[in-house]
Amino acid sequence: VQPQASGGGLVQAGGSLRLSCAASGSIFSINSMGWYRRAPGKERELVATITSGGSTNYAASLKGRFSISRDNAGNTVYLQMNTLKPEDTAVYYCTAGARTANYTPVRDYWGQGTQVTVSS
Repeated sequence: VQPQASGGGLVQAGGSLRLSCAASGSIFSINSMGWYRRAPGKERELVATITSGGSTNYAASLKGRFSISRDNAGNTVYLQMNTLKPEDTAVYYCTAGARTANYTPVRDYWGQGTQVTVSS
């Protein structure tokens, strides 16, 4: 299972970006997908997750500015980021909790990340 993130880039403070992540490979089912980020000099932190049933979870500090959604097939997840701030600068990683076959445990799979840079 390979999550592939895209959509990062350079944006001015106050601007918006939309990240996409498509999971591909030998997928039996996806339980959830999400986004994490790692800013320079900081530890990785949760941004948002969404389950196959559509339930969402956000980092408290980002709720209201960031919005996670998914397509109907459930293999692609999006992160809409609005009113971006310089402190949102980070590498954003996509993750998928998936099964590769029936009756196998859910494992977390991570993509390579996409850089988001917000200039002041």
